[in-house]
Amino acid sequence: MPTRVASTQWSGGLQDGSGQVTLTSSGTGTFDVSFPRRAAEDAEGVTSPEELVAAAHSSCFSMALSNELTQAGGTVNSLVTEAAVSLGPDPAGGFRLTGIKITVRGQVDGLDNDGFVKAAEAAKAGCPISKALTGTTITLDAALA
Repeated sequence: MPTRVASTQWSGGLQDGSGQVTLTSSGTGTFDVSFPRRAAEDAEGVTSPEELVAAAHSSCFSMALSNELTQAGGTVNSLVTEAAVSLGPDPAGGFRLTGIKITVRGQVDGLDNDGFVKAAEAAKAGCPISKALTGTTITLDAALA
């Protein structure tokens, strides 16, 4: 399996510095990052590690769920997955991811809502990004649309 690469160029201190993260493997983009924007409610067009984790988790989960649904006999018409990643203080000092909420709505032929939820739980457990984030509480809200 391939290794994927991203890189960040940073200048300055935590509060007054800024950087750019580049998705090197795909070449699909370079995005600004800054700690003050990371910690603010309004990102003002600047991404953060948490948003990038949310992107990775929502896409990985969608792939895993598509596989689980197909194995359960369903036909996937569409899945819309949102991953909300929260950052907060760590009791041990600094910051940590305080939780991830995955919300998914699907249009799937051949399965009822219970079958969809069962497949979503399996996808949550089996998604490689979920496995990598086992130190964070991950919750799931899954239903057919």
